[in-house]
Amino acid sequence: MTAVVTGLGVMAPNGTDTEAYWAATLDCKSGIDRIERFDPSSYPVTLAGEVSGFDPADHVPSRLLVETSAMSHLALAAGQMAIEDAGVVPAELPEYEMGVVTANATGGVEFGQRELQNLWNGSPSDVGAYMSIAWFFAATTGQLSIRHKLRGQCGVVVSEQAGGLDAIGQGRRLLRSGHRMVMVGGTESAMSPAGLVAQLPGHLSRRDDPARAYLPFAADACGHVPGEGGAILIVEDARRAAERGAAHRYGEIAGYAATFDPAPGRGRPPTLRVAMERALADAGVAPADVDVVFADASGVPHLDRAEAEAISAVFGPHRVPVTAPKSMTGRLYAGAGALDVVAALLSIRDGVVPPTANVTEPGPDYDIDLVVERPRRAPVSTALVLARGHGGFNSALVVRAVQD
Repeated sequence: MTAVVTGLGVMAPNGTDTEAYWAATLDCKSGIDRIERFDPSSYPVTLAGEVSGFDPADHVPSRLLVETSAMSHLALAAGQMAIEDAGVVPAELPEYEMGVVTANATGGVEFGQRELQNLWNGSPSDVGAYMSIAWFFAATTGQLSIRHKLRGQCGVVVSEQAGGLDAIGQGRRLLRSGHRMVMVGGTESAMSPAGLVAQLPGHLSRRDDPARAYLPFAADACGHVPGEGGAILIVEDARRAAERGAAHRYGEIAGYAATFDPAPGRGRPPTLRVAMERALADAGVAPADVDVVFADASGVPHLDRAEAEAISAVFGPHRVPVTAPKSMTGRLYAGAGALDVVAALLSIRDGVVPPTANVTEPGPDYDIDLVVERPRRAPVSTALVLARGHGGFNSALVVRAVQD
C-alpha cells in the first residue's frame, strides 16, 4: 500500500489558502506582527503569527460557529479546501472507509476563556452548553467527521509540535488497515490572553521587532514566536486514488517514526536522531537521497544546537539543505508539522527550497547548510520533515515524489 497526498488545505498567518501561503513563503513574506486579537501591551510577549483577514462565517455554517472554537474554524476551512483540491466526493465513497486524524495541543482556549468570563460576570446560566465540548482537543476531529460524513476510524493526537506529523503517520496506518481515504493534519489557535499566558513559561521571544524576534539557528536567537493556523491534507491509498481519477498526487508519505526523549538527568542523549534514522529506514532511502530537511527550528539556542547536531550526525558529509519556513508564521504547535509537510510537497512539485526568513547565515554553533534570504532552485524528490514537542516528543516524516 502506498499513501499519496491528493488534497491540501492551508490556513496560515501569511496565507489563507495553499497557493497564497506558498507564494508568500517563497517571497519571504512574514505573517508575524503585533498581536491584534487583544491588547498585548501589558504582556511580556507582544508578537504572534495571527491568521488575519479570515472570517469564519465565510467558511463555517452559522450553527457550527456557536458550537466550535477558533481552532476548529480554521480546520473546517482548511478541510473544505483539501476536499475540493482532492476532488473527493465523500458521498460517493464508502463512509466507513474514510477517517479523520487531527492534532492539537492548546484546545479551544479562547472559547473557554470567553465562557468562564460569562460565568464570572454573570451566573452558571450564562455559560453556553457547548463549553463542555468546544474546548476539547478532539472537537476538530469530530466536527470534520460529522461535516463530511467520514465515519471510519477517527482520532486525535496530543503531542504538541510533533502532533501534526504524528497525525499523518497515524493516517497512513489507517490506510494500511483498509481505509481508502483519511483526512489528516492539525490546527491551533491560542490567540487570547489565557492562551498567551499559558505559553509564557516556555521559550517565547520577548523582542518586539517582528524581523528580529524569531531567528532559528542564528547566533542571536532568543526564542520563538507563537502562531495560529495549520494545514489539513487528504491522504489516499494510491491504487484507489488512481481508480477514482484523482487530479493531484502531490507526493507519497514514504516514511515515519516517532521517539520520546529520556528524562533529564538520566545521562542518555535525546532521540531526534533515532527518529530521523528510523523514518529514513521506513522509507527505504539513504541520507544521500534526501534533498531537503524541514527543521523543527525552535529558535532556542541549546535546542537548535541539538537539532543541528542530530542532522549533522545523520547526514555526515552529505550537506543537505535545511530550511525553516515557520520563521514566517511562528511556531503553530500541532499545526506546524502539517504545514511543513505541505511546504515539502510543494517543494517537490516546483523544484525549489523555501528560505528561512530574517536569518542571513547560521550561527557558528550550527554546522548546517541553512537556506536563507531567498529560495534555492534545485530538484527536490525527497524531503525529511522534523518536529519536536515540549516534554520530549520527536517525530520525523519522509515525503517523496510519486514513484510511478
